[in-house]
Parts: sequence; C-alpha cells; structure tokens
Amino acid sequence: MTTYADLIFTGGPAFTTDPALRGADTVAVRGDRIVAVGGSEVRELTGPRTEVVGLAGRLLVPGFTDAHVHAVFAGVELGECDLTGTTDLKEYLSRIAAFAAAHPEREWITGSGWSMESFPDGVPTRQLIDSVVADRPVLLFNRDHHGAWANTRALELAGLTAVSTDPADGRIEREPDGTPGGMLQEGATGLVARLVPQTTTAERVAGLLRAQAVLHSLGITGWQDAILGVFNGGPDVSDAYLAAARDGRLTARVNGALWWDRSRGAEQIPELVERRAKLRAGRFRADSVKIMQDGITENFTAAMTAPYLDSCGCATANSGLSFVDPVALRDHVTALDALDFQVHFHALGDRAVREALDAVEAALTANGRRGNRHHLAHLQVVHPDDVPRFAQLDAIANLQPLWATHEPQMDDLTIPFLGGELASRQYPFADLLRAGATLAAGSDWPVSSPDPLQGIHVAVNRIAHGEDRPPFLPGQRLDLGTALAAYTAGSAQVNGLDDGGAIRAGALADLVVLDRDPFAGPPEEIGGTSVALTYVGGELVHAS
Repeated sequence: MTTYADLIFTGGPAFTTDPALRGADTVAVRGDRIVAVGGSEVRELTGPRTEVVGLAGRLLVPGFTDAHVHAVFAGVELGECDLTGTTDLKEYLSRIAAFAAAHPEREWITGSGWSMESFPDGVPTRQLIDSVVADRPVLLFNRDHHGAWANTRALELAGLTAVSTDPADGRIEREPDGTPGGMLQEGATGLVARLVPQTTTAERVAGLLRAQAVLHSLGITGWQDAILGVFNGGPDVSDAYLAAARDGRLTARVNGALWWDRSRGAEQIPELVERRAKLRAGRFRADSVKIMQDGITENFTAAMTAPYLDSCGCATANSGLSFVDPVALRDHVTALDALDFQVHFHALGDRAVREALDAVEAALTANGRRGNRHHLAHLQVVHPDDVPRFAQLDAIANLQPLWATHEPQMDDLTIPFLGGELASRQYPFADLLRAGATLAAGSDWPVSSPDPLQGIHVAVNRIAHGEDRPPFLPGQRLDLGTALAAYTAGSAQVNGLDDGGAIRAGALADLVVLDRDPFAGPPEEIGGTSVALTYVGGELVHAS
C-alpha cells in the first residue's frame, strides 16, 4: 500500500549539491521530512490529500540559515527611530525630530541605522541632535552598532565630562578641550546605554516575532543569534526566545550564542554551562559562546598585524584592539571546547583572525577533534598564512558577503587607513574556498540587510545589486552554487543541523520556493530574485 506524501513540489529545478540528484524536478514531503527527490517516480506519491505546489520553473532551495544575526535587537529596533536607508544629515535630523514629536511619552529617544560616511571622519556631534531634541536624552547606534551618537542631555545624565576616562574596550570621541563630543566607540557606548530604560520581556517577544516574520519572508528558516547576554548595557534577549519557543510561536530553528563578558575570565564558564542547560525549549537552544575578539576597521579597533595609517598615509602607533588577551583566549577556548561548547568568534582584523585560530588550535591540541564546529565571523582581513588553517583546524569561515563591495564606508573610511597590503586581503572568499574551508554565511542584521539573496548577489558579483560601481577585489568572487550552499548547508552545519540545509531524502523539510531560477539568468540579475514561499518542517510560514 502506497503511503502518500503530504506535500509535493514539482515542475521546477531543485537545488542540490548531490550529483546523483541533479536534474530532479520533484520533491515529496511527509510530516516534517523530505521523503523523496527525483522525477516522475516521485510524483506517484501524490494522493487525494496531497498538497501539490507547482514550481513552474521556479527554483526550490533548502531553507536559508543566517549564521550571524541579532534578530530580537533588529525586531525591537523596527519600532524605534529608524535612520536606515539614507545618508543625508538633514533627513537624519528630520526623522529624529519627528520620532520625538510622535512619542512624547518616551523618556529616552533611541534608535539606530545612521552611516559613518554622513559625517566628517565618521564622527557626528552632540550639537547636531541638540538642534532638534535637547530636552530629552537621545542615543542612536550607527548601522554597524559599534558606535553610538548621543546628545548633550544623554552625556550629562551619564556623568561624562572632560575628565572622564575611556573604558579599556572603547573610546569617547572628544572636542578640543576634552569635552565628550557626542560619539561613543565600542565599549564606551555602554557608559550611556546602561541608563536607557530596559525593554520588557513582552516587548522583546514582540520584537522577536516581528523579526521572525521578516526573516521568514526572506526564506530564512533558522539562524544563530550572535549575542545572548548583557552587552554594552543592553538587555539579555534570552527570555524572548525561551517564551516564544515554549508556546510554539518560535517557528524558526535557532541556536543562541551566549555572550562572553570580556571584562571577566574563566570564572564565568560555570554560569555559561548553567545557562546552556536552562535555555532549551522547542526549536531553541543555546550551545554556542560568542567571543568578540576585536572591533571594526572604520573606527580603527579591528586588530591588525600592521598599524593603521593616518590621513596623510603615514603609519600610526595603533594596530587595533584585542578585547581578550590572546594567551588567555587559548585557555578559555580550550575549556569551552572540552565542555562541548561551540565558539563563535567576532574576528574582523587579520590579527584577531590569527588569535582566534590559535585558540582553536590550542583546543584541538588539548582535547582532540570533538566536532564542535567553531566558526569565525566577519573575516574582513585574513593574512595569507592563515587562510589554509581554516580547513586544517575544521574552523568554519562565517561570511557576511554584503560588506564586500565598494561603497563610501569602504572607500573613504577603510581602504585609505589600511594601506595597500591589508586592503588587498579583504573578504577573501575565493581564497578560503580554494584552501578547502567550509563556508557559512549570515547578515549581522540589523547591521546590514538580512536578505540572503542580496548577500549571494554580492558574493557572486562583488557589487551590490543595482549599483554601478567596479567590482571589489573581483578575484574573490564565488560561483552561485557555492554561495547558495554557504547560506544553506554551510550555515546549517554551523547550527548543528546535520539533517538540514539540503534537499535529499531524510532531510528536514525546511524549503523555499524562489520567484525564479537565478541559475537561468545572468549573474548580475541574482539580486532581483525574491522568495515566494517558505516552509519550516513542511509547514508554510510565509507566502508572498
């Protein structure tokens, strides 16, 4: 007796990396699993109650997994002062004024999304915000969330003056007399952010669900949240995940990365073990630990093997910050690995990448290969000597492809201050692939767009969709199949989903129907692709 499928996709290509399944145009699902992939023989599983989705030539792909995202923060920020989508200063000030006027009940005006390129040297001033909102404190994170713009009232409430000292992991930008000027870098943001009234659990759950709807609409069926814990004075969003997972509202598959407090050491590890045990429900777990090893290039805090240059092109005394002592980092990662934590590194500069790889190597030497799938996110600059170490150490390269383009923040605030050698090593996707590294991919939303198809477009073209610029280091392009695999199989591997990220019998039925087959068109049109349908475990979670 034939056991029919619950759901069948037919009439279009299915993206699979298995050569034996090339040319398959029909996929059958029963329950939450794919049960068959092929052609006419699979269509025979169609029964009287089978739902049939006609692909009509559209591409069926595994669900995308975002390997580095801040979903709750992004969802909450969607309800705050939004400065994304423009670089115009007058527009920023207009939006700030309008948001403050629309929300007279808010004690603080908060938001994010401004670009450093909008200001001389990437540094805004307090007086600019004061001109539109002076009576209430204002704190606005920039688009990469490594810096914040504050007005005078916010700085006064934080007690910041000309004699205030910089924190070890950040910097207060100052006026000529030492007075805080309104821009806070890295850990200095916490000096003000700690005063902002915390969101409630209900508000964080609402933010999560808002973000989940956005991510599902982009074909994302799972992700790794890159910060669970108190960071720079912000709230721990773990409670939102736990609440939504327990009552079934979390439909995505989520792994959380527990924040490593860089002001502390190994004494926090027992707390991480306890949190991991508690944070497990439904489709949510927290098996990773996030260690931020350095900052970003635009504010000269990414850790480099050579010093940054000044505006005249001369070497400075600054080569960036290592937030965790590199020797201690090896011990911490070794201890975490022995406890079967995955370590999720933030590593932008080539020195930070090397320090993270050294720590992974120390863990493997001490503990053997435990299969914990440690991964390094961002990888803006990688030294050629370290490229082959990813494959040698089973360290996954977690790419954020959208950043690998010519745009003002790159051309004006990064390349001139890195110098030719460092600048030429940026986002070496193809080098990593050729050296045998496993590639995963993510967005870092709300830092940049969460749309995987836009990231894939840049990975393939090294130009943002719709932009008329030269490609950025075009020798580092990926082919479309490799880029798709990074956002699906590679990121699923990061999240421990060995039965996800693929179209094959037995795999999870996390599936996405695109509105076209991007393989059938020119590479420069990949970014015009959108998502028509998204399924998690065979259940429809988004229809365009």
